[in-house]
Amino acid sequence: MRVLLIARYRDATMWRKVTWLAQERDLQVRLLLPRYWQDPLLTVNQANVTLPFDHGSLAMVGRPDDPHRALYRTVAFGLLRYRPDIIHAEEEPDSLAALQIVAARALFAPRARLILHTWQNVDRPKRWYVRATQRLTTGAAAAIFCANRAAAELLHAAGYQGPTPVVPAIGVDTTTFTPCAPAPPAKPFVIGFVGRLVPEKGVDLLLRAVARLCEDQAGQIPVRLLIIGDGPERTHLQELATSLGISDRTEFLPAIPPREVAKVLCQFSTLVLPSRTTAVWQEQLGRVLLEAMATGIPVVGSDSGAIPEVIGDAGLIFPEDDVEQLAACLHSLARDAALRSRLSALGLQRAQNQYSQQVLAVRTAAIYRQVIT
Repeated sequence: MRVLLIARYRDATMWRKVTWLAQERDLQVRLLLPRYWQDPLLTVNQANVTLPFDHGSLAMVGRPDDPHRALYRTVAFGLLRYRPDIIHAEEEPDSLAALQIVAARALFAPRARLILHTWQNVDRPKRWYVRATQRLTTGAAAAIFCANRAAAELLHAAGYQGPTPVVPAIGVDTTTFTPCAPAPPAKPFVIGFVGRLVPEKGVDLLLRAVARLCEDQAGQIPVRLLIIGDGPERTHLQELATSLGISDRTEFLPAIPPREVAKVLCQFSTLVLPSRTTAVWQEQLGRVLLEAMATGIPVVGSDSGAIPEVIGDAGLIFPEDDVEQLAACLHSLARDAALRSRLSALGLQRAQNQYSQQVLAVRTAAIYRQVIT
């Protein structure tokens, strides 16, 4: 079975899934991804990257950060050259690139089965041409991979009747994110956040909860807060930490490359993702949760979007925007070493068994076989 995977991976750890896919005996996998991309933490010239599977590069035109204004320049050539049985395009069904791939398939690989991917878990208004694009692409798709259950429900509500397996496009590389060494007994309780400093990530809520925790603890347990990331909220959050009286316990560090996240996570006693839902967005996965779980760090998350289904019973969940409940979760973890140990073990097991790149590759291959029969 010849599989052409078209993706926009920005992080080399994401290629691990394709490496596992390529090891399936009945699959011949070719990866096509943009030749160049720019990222604040990662600049890649794809022509200079060596990967352990068949791969090629595509030029992009337009605005790669806008799904409705970006196209692949040479996708038709890829279809003609490879003649795939399956075209797996990790593109949103309402994107211009997905429509382009549907058209190229109709012209150059009409027998190939098409698979798309969606992250969208909020039913937001769309312009008429975006709705038309989605109708055309979903009508051509043999299956659509969904990052979360809400995304699958939205597709069915829009009339799509094909398979919608919940298989995130990205998982956790368990060869990079491995269990941390045990922390020394005298180590402070370090609460960590890694991500964008934007309102929807709820870091202001985390600051208020830590301030409440410090009041309740009254110095019994040393508490530190480590916030890693960049964004427009940084100055406001630093000022908030000062006004709450916790600036001496709080450290802000700039965003770090993906390859360095595993090392940083091992400094944490717990990782918190306090996301809040907006009119157009809710948490779609929370990749940093998976990375923390894979390193054995207990996690705490709000109930925004897909966070509860990612964490399951392997962490603590609180109602979004509820400072009191978040502070209570942190208090429980700070005081209860047995709880931390139990959640560490459950999180590690969940990350490895449900969200590792190897597991996602196996599930992906199974869907390929299903749609080809």
